[in-house]
Amino acid sequence: MANFLRSYIKPSEIMLFKDEKTGLFTDLYELTMAQGYFFSGKQSDKATFEYFFRNNPFQGGFTVFAGLADFLDLLVEFSFSNSDLQYLSHQGFKKEFLAFLADFRFAGNISSVKEGELVFPYEPVVKVEGNILECQLIESMLLNILNFESLIATKAYRIKLAAGGRPFSDFGMRRAQGLAAIHASRAAVIGGASSTSNVLAGKIFGIPVAGTQAHSWIQSFDTELEAFRTYAKIHPENTTLLIDTYDTLKSGVPNAIILAKEMEQQGAELKAIRLDSGDMAYLSRHARKMLDDAGLQSVKIVASNQLNEYIINTLLKDQNAAIDIFGVGTEMVTGKPDAALDGVYKLVCLNETPRMKFSENTEKTTLPGKKQLVRYFDTEGQFFRDGILLADENPLETDMIYHPFYPEKYTSLSHLRCENLLSEVVAEGQILQVNRDLITIHNYLLTRAACLPAEHKRFFSPHIYKMGISQKLMNLRNELSKKYNH
Repeated sequence: MANFLRSYIKPSEIMLFKDEKTGLFTDLYELTMAQGYFFSGKQSDKATFEYFFRNNPFQGGFTVFAGLADFLDLLVEFSFSNSDLQYLSHQGFKKEFLAFLADFRFAGNISSVKEGELVFPYEPVVKVEGNILECQLIESMLLNILNFESLIATKAYRIKLAAGGRPFSDFGMRRAQGLAAIHASRAAVIGGASSTSNVLAGKIFGIPVAGTQAHSWIQSFDTELEAFRTYAKIHPENTTLLIDTYDTLKSGVPNAIILAKEMEQQGAELKAIRLDSGDMAYLSRHARKMLDDAGLQSVKIVASNQLNEYIINTLLKDQNAAIDIFGVGTEMVTGKPDAALDGVYKLVCLNETPRMKFSENTEKTTLPGKKQLVRYFDTEGQFFRDGILLADENPLETDMIYHPFYPEKYTSLSHLRCENLLSEVVAEGQILQVNRDLITIHNYLLTRAACLPAEHKRFFSPHIYKMGISQKLMNLRNELSKKYNH
């Protein structure tokens, strides 16, 4: 599967309408502010915005960053067609501003962590620099893509952890929120899914597609065995049978065994049987014994139906289920039970002057200034701490980081190896080399996850990964706090 992205097609070709540009893929207030910047003479002001989130999803200990390549592909298409401009004219936008939008292209710079990176709350995961107007216009699109794909990739990796090396497939298209199914399938593969039932996502991203039959196929024949035989005749190289239409153990498995023996005589092989209802642990154990007793040890057992990481975990660890492959749908592609990742996009610098947002809720007060994100490793090569430093600081000379809200808590960083997690991905509007190979991105996630201590990966009460800010950043924040809060 290493070369499966040769058929890659830009997501922008299916995003919204094929013949439309993406300039209107934004919230109205981005455009009203942009027009305000334009007429107030601020459109040339140099701004820095940062993207971060405040909480890990699923009450977990980490977040998998995803969606970067999709966002950048949409970014290069972010422009306004004649019909867009006519529409905005009807919404009351002024002709001078619309003339400006006619030639609009993003020409700024963007730095980001890599897709597949493990990141944590309050860290500046993406940095956008340019004039304030262009930085503002792309805000909603950035949040839409990065928040959603990071949510789904995180969910998928949690499922991978629960599955313990067993493959699982994305079966969620029919329960996804509209076209979000396309990006959900991509994010699911980043998180660890081995295939998708979503054929369009398979084509766009080169993801292997997987699927069997529905109960309607079985019901459309007079007998279950006739349905099995007909399907195997048409798909002899890839036969997986749905066995729970009538009675799993009294009908489905026995008929599957009959067909498997018939296929053996013809030089073919039954690949798997699928359970889609009932007591998965009980049925899979008994089905496995029946298959083994018939000499069909090679036939796999697939399970689907409202699965999530918790159900998979208990099936395998507590109930000794004999399941080889999982089909995961609704809960993965919708990010259940979390509706969204709470990522935000905040102005941190304007014309080289640090800016910050204040709030009565300490957690919603932002960190000012252009920053860098640095990861420190312990002597065993494990993630130890993440440090948020000002852009002009030398990480090797930063000996201490402080809790962003409780400065009395601090950590010494002396003699620790570190790496800067942000790298430039867009320079003056031009996309630099960005990895789009989903298997490579997933493998990167695996190498990073191997460096994250196990206590952060558990599902219940995971250990909180610690991050801190430098003394210089803390001083800057305190100075601005005193300035604006006399």
